[in-house]
Amino acid sequence: MRLGVNDDAGQAFPIYITVVGGLLLLALAYFAVGQAAATRSGAQTAADAAALAAALETRDRLADQWFEKVLEPDTWQDIFDGETPVPSGCWRAQELAARNDASVDCQPDGLLGYTVVAQTHDTVGDTIVPGTENRKATQTATAVIEARCWARPTAAGSDDEELPRLSCKGGRNWDLKPDELSDLPKPEDLFDVHLTGS
Repeated sequence: MRLGVNDDAGQAFPIYITVVGGLLLLALAYFAVGQAAATRSGAQTAADAAALAAALETRDRLADQWFEKVLEPDTWQDIFDGETPVPSGCWRAQELAARNDASVDCQPDGLLGYTVVAQTHDTVGDTIVPGTENRKATQTATAVIEARCWARPTAAGSDDEELPRLSCKGGRNWDLKPDELSDLPKPEDLFDVHLTGS
């Protein structure tokens, strides 16, 4: 009887070793997937931040143009549509990507947008999956600028010197007077910046 019990225990040991080995292999595979996901997430964060930085830089330059031309309402719509030339905001994307330990390729996307492809400097690292030690993560993000405001013509019979009313999303209006320009909208009042789903 005792010999039978010992024989059963001896037969169970290889099964135990196989199960433990399988679980260890599974844990290492999950670790490899986790490393890859973390690297990919870092690349996506860098791409998102860089695209937004480029778009915000351009938004601020467009707002500066509007402030300079506030007494020339005929130019407002071109500024809101992005049809007036401003310096590229890609330098800000490069700067921010470097802070996120990544490099980026930044390209204008239409008049009021940027598409950024970010690649991490870090690799996935050594894992049980061959070739990951040299693999870097690459992700793409696109940010766009949208005008939040438009000019409403002044009422008939009003003073020729009066500026059009500036109406913005959210129900905010500015009745601008040429001799009282202390209360002007901020860049974030004039333009919205956000990531697109692409």
